[in-house]
Amino acid sequence: MSTRIDLAQDHARRIITPARIDEVFALVMELPRRIPAPGQPRRLESLFRELGHAQPMRHPDEIEDLIWAHWIAHGDAGASGSMAMAIDAMGAGAFDLALPVLDDLVESFPEWSEAWNKRGTLHFVEKRDAAAVDDIERVLRLEPRHFGAVSGFGQVCLRHGRFAEARAVFQVALGINPHLEGLREAISEIGESDRGVLH
Repeated sequence: MSTRIDLAQDHARRIITPARIDEVFALVMELPRRIPAPGQPRRLESLFRELGHAQPMRHPDEIEDLIWAHWIAHGDAGASGSMAMAIDAMGAGAFDLALPVLDDLVESFPEWSEAWNKRGTLHFVEKRDAAAVDDIERVLRLEPRHFGAVSGFGQVCLRHGRFAEARAVFQVALGINPHLEGLREAISEIGESDRGVLH
Protein backbone atom coordinates (compact mmCIF):
# COMPACT_ATOMS: atom_id res chain seq x y z
CA MET A 1 0.00 0.00 0.00
CA SER A 2 2.72 2.50 0.99
CA THR A 3 4.72 1.56 -2.11
CA ARG A 4 1.76 2.46 -4.32
CA ILE A 5 1.40 5.80 -2.54
CA ASP A 6 5.12 6.51 -2.95
CA LEU A 7 4.93 5.70 -6.65
CA ALA A 8 1.89 7.93 -7.08
CA GLN A 9 3.65 10.79 -5.31
CA ASP A 10 6.75 10.28 -7.44
CA HIS A 11 4.60 10.32 -10.60
CA ALA A 12 2.90 13.52 -9.45
CA ARG A 13 6.27 15.21 -8.94
CA ARG A 14 7.15 14.46 -12.56
CA ILE A 15 4.03 16.12 -14.02
CA ILE A 16 4.14 19.82 -14.81
CA THR A 17 0.92 21.78 -14.49
CA PRO A 18 -0.34 24.33 -17.03
CA ALA A 19 -0.16 26.96 -14.28
CA ARG A 20 3.53 26.25 -13.78
CA ILE A 21 4.22 26.63 -17.50
CA ASP A 22 2.33 29.94 -17.40
CA GLU A 23 4.40 31.12 -14.45
CA VAL A 24 7.78 30.46 -16.09
CA PHE A 25 6.50 31.74 -19.43
CA ALA A 26 5.78 35.09 -17.73
CA LEU A 27 9.36 35.13 -16.43
CA VAL A 28 10.74 34.42 -19.91
CA MET A 29 8.73 37.30 -21.36
CA GLU A 30 10.38 39.60 -18.79
CA LEU A 31 13.94 38.51 -19.58
CA PRO A 32 14.82 41.41 -21.91
CA ARG A 33 14.23 43.78 -18.97
CA ARG A 34 16.15 41.74 -16.39
CA ILE A 35 19.83 42.02 -15.52
CA PRO A 36 22.18 39.18 -14.57
CA ALA A 37 22.71 38.40 -10.90
CA PRO A 38 25.95 39.68 -9.35
CA GLY A 39 28.96 37.48 -9.96
CA GLN A 40 28.40 36.69 -13.64
CA PRO A 41 31.67 36.98 -15.64
CA ARG A 42 32.13 40.56 -16.88
CA ARG A 43 33.54 39.33 -20.18
CA LEU A 44 30.05 38.11 -21.07
CA GLU A 45 28.82 41.68 -21.56
CA SER A 46 31.03 42.30 -24.58
CA LEU A 47 30.47 38.80 -25.94
CA PHE A 48 26.70 39.23 -25.88
CA ARG A 49 26.99 42.63 -27.55
CA GLU A 50 29.05 41.04 -30.29
CA LEU A 51 26.70 38.07 -30.61
CA GLY A 52 23.75 40.44 -31.01
CA HIS A 53 25.07 41.82 -34.29
CA ALA A 54 23.54 40.41 -37.45
CA GLN A 55 27.03 40.03 -38.93
CA PRO A 56 29.60 39.97 -36.11
CA MET A 57 33.31 40.25 -36.86
CA ARG A 58 33.89 36.72 -35.61
CA HIS A 59 31.85 33.68 -36.59
CA PRO A 60 28.81 33.37 -34.28
CA ASP A 61 29.80 29.81 -33.36
CA GLU A 62 33.10 31.09 -31.99
CA ILE A 63 31.34 33.70 -29.87
CA GLU A 64 28.84 31.12 -28.61
CA ASP A 65 31.69 28.77 -27.67
CA LEU A 66 33.32 31.53 -25.63
CA ILE A 67 30.04 32.27 -23.85
CA TRP A 68 29.53 28.60 -23.02
CA ALA A 69 33.14 28.38 -21.79
CA HIS A 70 32.48 31.22 -19.33
CA TRP A 71 29.23 29.63 -18.17
CA ILE A 72 30.83 26.23 -17.62
CA ALA A 73 33.91 27.59 -15.84
CA HIS A 74 34.03 28.09 -12.08
CA GLY A 75 36.64 29.62 -9.80
CA ASP A 76 36.60 26.52 -7.62
CA ALA A 77 38.78 23.83 -9.23
CA GLY A 78 36.79 21.03 -7.62
CA ALA A 79 33.53 22.45 -8.98
CA SER A 80 35.02 22.72 -12.46
CA GLY A 81 36.19 19.12 -12.26
CA SER A 82 32.77 17.93 -11.15
CA MET A 83 31.12 19.85 -13.98
CA ALA A 84 33.47 18.22 -16.50
CA MET A 85 32.65 14.81 -15.01
CA ALA A 86 28.90 15.47 -15.26
CA ILE A 87 29.19 16.66 -18.86
CA ASP A 88 31.21 13.58 -19.80
CA ALA A 89 28.70 11.30 -18.09
CA MET A 90 25.77 12.97 -19.86
CA GLY A 91 27.57 12.70 -23.19
CA ALA A 92 28.02 8.98 -22.58
CA GLY A 93 24.36 8.55 -21.63
CA ALA A 94 25.29 7.75 -18.01
CA PHE A 95 22.55 9.95 -16.60
CA ASP A 96 22.44 8.03 -13.32
CA LEU A 97 26.08 9.01 -12.73
CA ALA A 98 25.62 12.63 -13.79
CA LEU A 99 22.58 13.41 -11.64
CA PRO A 100 24.13 13.08 -8.16
CA VAL A 101 27.12 15.15 -9.30
CA LEU A 102 24.81 17.92 -10.53
CA ASP A 103 22.67 17.66 -7.39
CA ASP A 104 25.81 18.29 -5.34
CA LEU A 105 26.87 21.22 -7.54
CA VAL A 106 23.57 23.09 -7.27
CA GLU A 107 23.54 22.55 -3.51
CA SER A 108 27.16 23.63 -3.05
CA PHE A 109 27.16 26.45 -5.61
CA PRO A 110 23.58 27.74 -5.89
CA GLU A 111 24.78 30.91 -7.65
CA TRP A 112 26.24 28.93 -10.56
CA SER A 113 23.69 29.19 -13.36
CA GLU A 114 25.30 26.49 -15.48
CA ALA A 115 25.03 23.87 -12.75
CA TRP A 116 21.26 24.45 -12.73
CA ASN A 117 21.18 24.46 -16.52
CA LYS A 118 22.98 21.15 -16.88
CA ARG A 119 20.72 19.51 -14.33
CA GLY A 120 17.67 20.98 -16.04
CA THR A 121 18.88 19.55 -19.35
CA LEU A 122 19.26 16.13 -17.75
CA HIS A 123 15.76 16.31 -16.26
CA PHE A 124 14.36 17.28 -19.66
CA VAL A 125 16.10 14.39 -21.44
CA GLU A 126 14.65 12.00 -18.88
CA LYS A 127 11.19 13.60 -19.26
CA ARG A 128 11.04 15.03 -15.74
CA ASP A 129 9.61 18.27 -17.06
CA ALA A 130 8.46 19.71 -13.73
CA ALA A 131 11.98 19.36 -12.35
CA ALA A 132 13.47 20.67 -15.60
CA VAL A 133 11.35 23.81 -15.47
CA ASP A 134 12.24 24.39 -11.81
CA ASP A 135 15.91 24.33 -12.78
CA ILE A 136 15.35 26.49 -15.87
CA GLU A 137 13.70 29.10 -13.67
CA ARG A 138 16.75 29.13 -11.38
CA VAL A 139 19.04 29.56 -14.39
CA LEU A 140 17.07 32.49 -15.78
CA ARG A 141 16.84 34.31 -12.47
CA LEU A 142 20.64 34.17 -12.28
CA GLU A 143 21.46 34.62 -15.98
CA PRO A 144 18.56 36.04 -18.03
CA ARG A 145 20.69 35.91 -21.20
CA HIS A 146 20.97 32.11 -21.08
CA PHE A 147 19.66 31.32 -24.55
CA GLY A 148 20.19 27.60 -23.92
CA ALA A 149 17.84 27.57 -20.94
CA VAL A 150 15.30 29.74 -22.78
CA SER A 151 15.38 27.35 -25.75
CA GLY A 152 15.00 24.41 -23.36
CA PHE A 153 11.85 25.93 -21.89
CA GLY A 154 10.52 26.35 -25.43
CA GLN A 155 11.06 22.64 -25.97
CA VAL A 156 9.10 21.89 -22.81
CA CYS A 157 6.27 24.06 -24.14
CA LEU A 158 6.30 22.12 -27.40
CA ARG A 159 6.20 18.79 -25.59
CA HIS A 160 3.08 19.93 -23.73
CA GLY A 161 1.28 21.28 -26.77
CA ARG A 162 1.81 24.94 -25.85
CA PHE A 163 2.71 25.97 -29.39
CA ALA A 164 1.96 29.70 -29.14
CA GLU A 165 4.10 29.91 -26.00
CA ALA A 166 6.89 27.90 -27.63
CA ARG A 167 6.95 30.30 -30.58
CA ALA A 168 7.13 33.32 -28.27
CA VAL A 169 9.85 31.71 -26.14
CA PHE A 170 11.94 30.87 -29.20
CA GLN A 171 11.61 34.50 -30.31
CA VAL A 172 12.96 35.63 -26.94
CA ALA A 173 15.92 33.26 -27.38
CA LEU A 174 16.55 34.73 -30.84
CA GLY A 175 16.46 38.20 -29.34
CA ILE A 176 19.40 37.13 -27.16
CA ASN A 177 21.19 35.11 -29.83
CA PRO A 178 19.96 35.86 -33.35
CA HIS A 179 22.15 33.09 -34.81
CA LEU A 180 20.12 30.12 -33.55
CA GLU A 181 18.95 28.98 -36.97
CA GLY A 182 17.31 25.85 -35.60
CA LEU A 183 14.89 28.02 -33.65
CA ARG A 184 13.98 30.00 -36.77
CA GLU A 185 13.11 26.72 -38.45
CA ALA A 186 11.05 25.62 -35.45
CA ILE A 187 9.11 28.90 -35.44
CA SER A 188 8.47 28.52 -39.15
CA GLU A 189 7.23 24.94 -38.72
CA ILE A 190 4.92 25.91 -35.88
CA GLY A 191 3.46 28.68 -38.02
CA GLU A 192 3.04 26.52 -41.11
CA SER A 193 1.29 23.67 -39.35
CA ASP A 194 -2.49 24.06 -39.20
CA ARG A 195 -2.63 22.09 -35.98
CA GLY A 196 0.62 23.41 -34.56
CA VAL A 197 2.31 20.02 -34.85
CA LEU A 198 5.90 20.05 -36.06
CA HIS A 199 6.79 17.98 -39.12
